Amino acid sequence: MFRHTHPYPPFIPEHAEKLIVGTLPPPRFTTGDLKEGDVDFCYGSRDGQLWPILDKIFNLNLSYETTAQAVEERKQFLIHHRIGICDIVESAFREKIDASDLGMQDVELRNLVSKLESVSTIHTLLFTGGNSKNGPEYFFRKLIRKYDISMELISAKVPRIHEFQLPKSGRTVRTVSLIAPSGAANRAVGSLSAYKQMKADYPEKNTIDFRVMQYTEHFRN
Repeated sequence: MFRHTHPYPPFIPEHAEKLIVGTLPPPRFTTGDLKEGDVDFCYGSRDGQLWPILDKIFNLNLSYETTAQAVEERKQFLIHHRIGICDIVESAFREKIDASDLGMQDVELRNLVSKLESVSTIHTLLFTGGNSKNGPEYFFRKLIRKYDISMELISAKVPRIHEFQLPKSGRTVRTVSLIAPSGAANRAVGSLSAYKQMKADYPEKNTIDFRVMQYTEHFRN
């Protein structure tokens, strides 16, 4: 059984207002066996789509290589835009060594509620995936049951939006369940009526373009 631990601590700039929340990077980031084109930082897999999406939204001209410069480019972007990253999974066990969320067993969660209480400027969580089993929203819901926190549905339209109140401060925090920035989620994207309408209007556009459209509203505002 492989113990898949998160290789990166939370990255939360001073005065962060939003947190990107996922699960775990691929196992090779835990073992250090990175591939050419990987960036040794959160969401740094060469196969991942989060940084290419943000690159398009903000015209970042990022490097995609295993260098300190590529890491620093991403950190400076996050600092400038007051965005943090705090994935919710600290560790999990796997029988099969792959990046599947469903393959995670005996999952240890990070205490995201405590983190939110300690950083009073954060008002939005950006889940990189929805409430399907072992997704970031799924685990967050599991975590908040211990605090008797309930999530109020604000918008059922994809991406779904909820709000909840922190138990100590009473502060209201919003959650946005974005379509996962991974190739595995492309089938789900293709089934959305909004995506079908986009393709009808703009046949040359693809699933990444659709995510860019969706992510822009929630990363820029």
